[in-house]
Amino acid sequence: MFTLKRQISIFIFVLGLLHPYFVSAQEYPNKPVRVIVPFAVGGGADIVARLVFQKLSLRLGQSFIIDNRGGAGGIAGTDAVAKSAPDGYTLLLGQTGPNAINPSLFPQVPYDPEKDFAPIIQLTSFSYVVGLNNQIPAKNLQEFVRLVKDNPEKYSFASAGMGSSGQIAAEQFMRATGTKMVHIPYKGGGPALIDAMAGVVSLTFGDIAAITPMVQANRINAVAVTSKNRSKFLPNIPTVAESGYPGFEALAWQAVLAPAKTPPAIINKLNTELNEVLKDNEVREKLLSNGLEIVGGTPKEFGDYIRSEIIKYKKIIQEANIKID
Repeated sequence: MFTLKRQISIFIFVLGLLHPYFVSAQEYPNKPVRVIVPFAVGGGADIVARLVFQKLSLRLGQSFIIDNRGGAGGIAGTDAVAKSAPDGYTLLLGQTGPNAINPSLFPQVPYDPEKDFAPIIQLTSFSYVVGLNNQIPAKNLQEFVRLVKDNPEKYSFASAGMGSSGQIAAEQFMRATGTKMVHIPYKGGGPALIDAMAGVVSLTFGDIAAITPMVQANRINAVAVTSKNRSKFLPNIPTVAESGYPGFEALAWQAVLAPAKTPPAIINKLNTELNEVLKDNEVREKLLSNGLEIVGGTPKEFGDYIRSEIIKYKKIIQEANIKID
């Protein structure tokens, strides 16, 4: 039986072990925070990260340093966060690919998208546009679907690459509409859009910010957007859902996550502050100008959403038999 003195000693020892977490929860952040963006400088994720975390830095009076670690479709940088200390000083700018698609796409991913991360907040989402080249004799989505069904595998779609979220959106579209098209992967969304406009491929599932100027210039025929609701960018273009396929939605998103077991007090503090950042007028204007819808919400809401995304993409990838070695 422990003596009172022994019990006090054990209690002090345990407090010593837990002390960093108590300090982190109360005073966080008391040193610079590293935010790993698993893609190159200048891309969409990088732009969002720099905008959001610059504002967060001003709110919390501490530096949030953007660390770009591109490679392996975002896997390398994402894995670096998964293996970091769960103290709130390494965060991830998560995206659809690394956090919801890649674990089902690649034979071996070194992290578990659910077990290795603590969700903090979904920042944004963006939709795709079903953009036909101007040589396709279809005025709307229904007419295009009929063309494809009457001419199986005659039509081709371009994406930003094998396993890209644009390809997955197209695969989801084919299953919803009962159509079959040939996938032509490119090295990036820009080349895919260029060849769609040139008529080299029949269409592309382009992200809405990149494709909108080409739609407005009548260089490509937008017949639908993949969000549940019409886009502010292209308000006259119907959704896939309202074009005869209720419930259809294909979005990409950006979010903030931490290593699993990061103290809940830190997660909640970051969530509260980031929700406030998303209300900032400058942040909202810049995100919206880049075709991004602002989301926000609680860690639980984002956790539930990402879980549903992982399940959805796993099913699509398995049914389409998409494999990347």
